[in-house]
Amino acid sequence: MNMYSNDYLRNQIASASKEQLMLMFYDGAIRFTGRARIAIEKGDIEGRNYCIKKANAIIAELAATLDHSIGGKIAEDLDALYAYMLGELNKATLKNSTEPLEIVEKMLSDLRETWVQAIDKVKKEKFGNAMPKNPMERAPLSIAL
Repeated sequence: MNMYSNDYLRNQIASASKEQLMLMFYDGAIRFTGRARIAIEKGDIEGRNYCIKKANAIIAELAATLDHSIGGKIAEDLDALYAYMLGELNKATLKNSTEPLEIVEKMLSDLRETWVQAIDKVKKEKFGNAMPKNPMERAPLSIAL
């Protein structure tokens, strides 16, 4: 990554809302899981390990930020899903298999889409038809973490 890309990334993270940051985490975990799958297919053990380690760290961070006192059952369910995903990442490493990675990638994609829908619903309830005009809130988020 060049200097301008690093600056852009830092600025995007610094100016992101909590919701955007969460989606960035999902994007990163999805991307690293996909890259790990490709690394396995190419026989790149070092690449697989690096990408699984990154995906693992992101999912662990998502789990660590759950607020069980506010989230209740939803936080409990997400915690269980994240624990399952971490186990699947471990299985992918141990068995050098893409199948667990495909499962995790699908789960992350589905969760991300659910969060996007929930965020949009809350925004519509909050702002009605006067949605915020900030284009960054509507732009797809895909950056390297």
